[in-house]
This record gives sequence, structure tokens and C-alpha cells, in this order.
Amino acid sequence: MTNEDKTPKGYWIGRVTVTDEENYPGYLKAAQPAYEKYGAKFIVRGGKHDGVEGESRDRNVVIEFESYAHAVACYNSPEYQAAAKIRRANSIGEILIVEGV
Repeated sequence: MTNEDKTPKGYWIGRVTVTDEENYPGYLKAAQPAYEKYGAKFIVRGGKHDGVEGESRDRNVVIEFESYAHAVACYNSPEYQAAAKIRRANSIGEILIVEGV
């Protein structure tokens, strides 16, 4: 099977600055059911980084999904949207959903 025959994977790219360290873990716990339901695989979850160009955030995350459609569905799911309210209340950041190659 060639690469052209495969459905491209989908990815979330998240960049976050946590503003409330005490309450942010509630987001991580609340998001877990959505991640499990949509088969999320964490490729990058925090860790060392260098902001070599543009504005940098404290925490960077890359999550892989089976497809772009799965990535979008996970983000739009009621499970994730409930968790996102907690994230937004305790952090500043951006999430991009992109299609892989």
C-alpha cells in the first residue's frame, strides 16, 4: 500500500500557558474520556522546548488521531467541550487541528 492509499492522520497542536496550576489538572482529568473515545495518542506532552521564532507558550502538545475527521470530532464532542471550559478558565492558549501527510 502506498502512502497515497492511506487516509492522512489528524493532529491537534496545542500551545498553552497555564494561569492556575492548582485547577488546571481538572481539565486533564475531564478531557480523558474524549481522548479515549477518539483514540488520541500523545506525541508531545510538555517537555523541553525552545521558542526560536514568534511567541512561545510554556506547554506544547501534539496529539495524533486516526484521521482529520476524528481530530475534529474529538474537539467538537460534548466530552471535550465540557473539559475545554475548564482549560479556558485556567490557561491561555491555542489549539490547531491539522491534517498529516
